[in-house]
Amino acid sequence: MSDVLFFVVWPYFALVFAVLGSIYRYYRDRFSYSSFSAQVLENRLLFWGNILWHYGVIVVLIPHVVGFVLPELWAFLVADPIRLYVMEVFGYIAAVSAIIGLTILILRRTTNERVRAVTTVMDWVVVAALWVQLILGFWVALFYRWGSDWYLHTAVPWLVSLVKFSPNTQSVTALPWVVKLHMLGGFLVIALFPFTRLVHVVTFPVTYLWRPYQVVIWNQRVRRPG
Repeated sequence: MSDVLFFVVWPYFALVFAVLGSIYRYYRDRFSYSSFSAQVLENRLLFWGNILWHYGVIVVLIPHVVGFVLPELWAFLVADPIRLYVMEVFGYIAAVSAIIGLTILILRRTTNERVRAVTTVMDWVVVAALWVQLILGFWVALFYRWGSDWYLHTAVPWLVSLVKFSPNTQSVTALPWVVKLHMLGGFLVIALFPFTRLVHVVTFPVTYLWRPYQVVIWNQRVRRPG
């Protein structure tokens, strides 16, 4: 019964909740689709945290997405031991970068009074969820090696069965508890998605990864001598 609750009911609930929440927010307050940058309040930690977090998490997500959408291609890529080893190493580096980056952003929000003042409860909730999710993912990668390969035979069949509305949990129920928590945590992030600043990643056009730096010019009155 618990397997059905966690690996069937919870994923569908999270997805429906995210879709309905996104529609509700769009029609109620579409102008809030923003990351609400606090760059003018503090820039140094934001710069390094954002760089490490964004590029690290993107590299981490690529195997998850490609393995799910194009399993045959991913199976070909990981079939070669050298390619698999290289992917694992790059995954470790990217995961550590993302963890360090997100930790820097958390410290920025806790140590800077001005940034802390504009941080909402949902900001803390989603940041905590993301940080725990990264730690769990790194734990899985470190202690249950070659996840790029066994992911294809465990999580992918389960996810595909959910997409086909024919849930089959057999491939995931026997996995270690930390792996299960990581899978379920992914759907928690999805459920929180429409009610947080993360929603800005689906705005169009998606240019935040290569846009030029924001230049802030302070206008001050010039005191005339005399």
